[in-house]
Amino acid sequence: MNSKFTLPNLLTGFRFVAAVGLLWLAWHGYGIAFMMLLALAFLTDLLDGLAARLTGQVSQFGAMLDSWADVVTYLTTAIGCWWLWPAVVYRELFFVVLMLASCLLPAVIGFSKFGCFTSYHTWGVKIAAASMGVSLYVLFFGGPVWPFRLAAIICILAAFEEIALTFLLSESESNVRSIWKVLKRSEHNNR
Repeated sequence: MNSKFTLPNLLTGFRFVAAVGLLWLAWHGYGIAFMMLLALAFLTDLLDGLAARLTGQVSQFGAMLDSWADVVTYLTTAIGCWWLWPAVVYRELFFVVLMLASCLLPAVIGFSKFGCFTSYHTWGVKIAAASMGVSLYVLFFGGPVWPFRLAAIICILAAFEEIALTFLLSESESNVRSIWKVLKRSEHNNR
C-alpha cells in the first residue's frame, strides 16, 4: 500500500500547519516571529522536492499537495503582511497584486481546462518563489523596494509560462520543468 505519509509529504504538510500559525502571529502583531515561521515554511518548500527525489518518493499526490501548499502559503503571507505592515503593503499594492495574480491565475486557468489543480513546478516558478521570498525580507525589514518589484515581474513571467503550458498541454502533467521541454517534446513527436 502506497502511504501518503512520506517525508516529502510531511514537509509539504507542515506549510498548511504553518499557515495557521502565520495568521495567528500576524493578527497578534508578532512580525519577527511571523518572518521566522515564514522562513521555516519556505525552507520546507525547498526541502520537500529534494526529499522526494532523494528518497524516490516523487508522486502525483505530492506534486499536487505541494502546489496547494504554495497557494496557501502565498495567500497567508499576503494577508499576514497586510496585517503587520499595512502602510508598506498599500504603498506596494500594485506589485502585491501582481504576485497574487501570478499565483492564482495559472491555477484558475489550469483548473478550467483540466478540471484539476496544475502542478508544473517549472524552473521559472522556482526562481520566482525564491526571488519573492528573499525580497519580502528585504522589503519588510526596511531595505529598498526594487528587489520586491523585480520579484513581482519575475513572478508574472513565470505565471505566463505556466499559462502557456496549460494551453500547450492536452492533459495535466506534474513537474514540467519548462515550456522549452514541452515544445521540444512536441516537435519530436511531430516528426
